[in-house]
Amino acid sequence: MIAFTKAHTYFKQLNTELLGLSVDSNSSHLAWVYDIYLKTGVTVSFPIIADRNGEIARKYGMISNDISNTETVRNVFIIDDKGIVRTILIYPMNIGRFIPEIVRIVQALQMADCSNSSTPANWIPNQPVIIPPPKTFQALKERNEEIQKNKNGISWYLSFKKSPTKCLKDSNENEKK
Repeated sequence: MIAFTKAHTYFKQLNTELLGLSVDSNSSHLAWVYDIYLKTGVTVSFPIIADRNGEIARKYGMISNDISNTETVRNVFIIDDKGIVRTILIYPMNIGRFIPEIVRIVQALQMADCSNSSTPANWIPNQPVIIPPPKTFQALKERNEEIQKNKNGISWYLSFKKSPTKCLKDSNENEKK
């Protein structure tokens, strides 16, 4: 909760809301939030839902019966504005989440959606994106000619273009400030 709270402004800049879900009670959440505040000065900045009977956690596969019938594994769900689950990260109970990767995934999803492209392995903002493959033989030939001329790929099925700046919400806005 502390790490997500510290990163909350980054998520907000990406038009992303944080929401916690726990099988513990609301009273327990209040105690956690208060204890975190007293010991660290950090005020948890997002809501935490009490899922006492585990109904929501079970629907999303957050309870691993191999480990426990009541304890949740550490899940991260990235759900888009249409309510579609786009990414699920499952961390073992003894491993912390890696917030920079979660931010990067949100940025990659937004870039891919905005630019009608794909992001390659290890993509970070401002790096090239993968152009969708051509749909016709003529477009394939044109793509190969473009690759030969611009050196922007290895073949018709893997060529790149610059990340469109209109899609880079967080990176470019912060550089201008």
